[in-house]
Amino acid sequence: MTTIDKVIQWALDKDLIHESNSFNQFAKVVEETGEIASALCKKLPKSFLEDAIGDTVVTLIILAAQNGLDLMECLDKAYDEIKHRKGTTKDGVFIKSEQ
Repeated sequence: MTTIDKVIQWALDKDLIHESNSFNQFAKVVEETGEIASALCKKLPKSFLEDAIGDTVVTLIILAAQNGLDLMECLDKAYDEIKHRKGTTKDGVFIKSEQ
């Protein structure tokens, strides 16, 4: 059983997949993303950033499952879209070219 499977089982046990709504779950994604921003802005220890990223991934796994999607399939699709993308990197941020 993968960690993703364990997260989905945990969410099922907590009625977060069939008995919850996606907008509320998305709000959790945003909340956890805010914790990433906070950890970065405040230059908190790496453990805080690690926890915030992990929590964000958990919320995304649940959001995907609520909508009948698989997080890894979503990631694969996104990678297929970006793998040949052209652009430049400025200040550590990739800026895609207009095509």
